[in-house]
Amino acid sequence: MDWKVFLATFGAVFFAELADKTQLVGIGMAAKSGKPVSVWLGSVSAYIIVTVISVFLGVIMAKFIRPELIRYIGASLFILIGALMLLKVI
Repeated sequence: MDWKVFLATFGAVFFAELADKTQLVGIGMAAKSGKPVSVWLGSVSAYIIVTVISVFLGVIMAKFIRPELIRYIGASLFILIGALMLLKVI
């Protein structure tokens, strides 16, 4: 295992996910249901599937597109979405 890649990925995902809408859903579901273990298992299961899909897409995309271009496209999409949110378009 490449620990440098692992730690970089862990740090990026951990800080990106802090206080996002997924956590707010988990908080709401746990508060409403009173079943935190079930909410945790559902959340972890969903995130595992989403992560598997994104990793496989990344591997496939890397065969056709340079990783730097993928990073620029991702960053551009975040900026575009942020601008649209600021302008209250979405």
